Amino acid sequence: MIELVDVSLKYNNETTALNHINLKVDDGEFAFIVGSSGAGKSSIIKLLLRERVASAGKVFVNGYDLSKIKRRKIPEFRRSLGVVFQDFRLIPTLNVYDNIAFSLRVTNASNKYIRARVPYILELMGLTEKAKRFPHEISGGEQQRVSLGRALVNDPPLIIADEPTGNVDPELSYEIVELLKGINACGTTILMVTHEHDIVRYFGGRTISIEHGEVVFDDYIGGHDEE
Repeated sequence: MIELVDVSLKYNNETTALNHINLKVDDGEFAFIVGSSGAGKSSIIKLLLRERVASAGKVFVNGYDLSKIKRRKIPEFRRSLGVVFQDFRLIPTLNVYDNIAFSLRVTNASNKYIRARVPYILELMGLTEKAKRFPHEISGGEQQRVSLGRALVNDPPLIIADEPTGNVDPELSYEIVELLKGINACGTTILMVTHEHDIVRYFGGRTISIEHGEVVFDDYIGGHDEE
């Protein structure tokens, strides 16, 4: 699903954000990327979304070679991903139903498919009763579930979650990760970027630690149910 081969990234040809990173995430995996602020996590996300191009090395995501992809193909590539952001990025003028449906409408999905798929996602996210509410009328945890539903509605093979628990209450953080784990159990590959080490220790699994733009740890750790 994801492969970085000897990848480096420099900003303004001076500041080294990533230094010879090698990383592979297979189909069906759930992996955490952890690291402090400035470690290089956001740089990896920018490469994976093709917001930045590697200064050296190769980046492959969902079968696309992002070092060679043509500009006109980038929107198609991004539609092959589900992305969940820390700041939710919901459209304030659309209600919960339409925020989730938006991802389908931009791909020209049929109205019949939208009417079948969106209620299913609403139920999955526990948002059925909030369908007609607007983002400012629901809690931060609910807004993040809308964001997650929007990422999931296209049934992408890969979801990238960038600090998805950063703007929700601590107890809701675990709920969001539980939802991601459930989605992963159904076969979707999940890459979750976080600085919250407590969450990673609680859930366990594959953990990739980034420091100063380099991978310093990549292994499986035991979670609470393995202690």
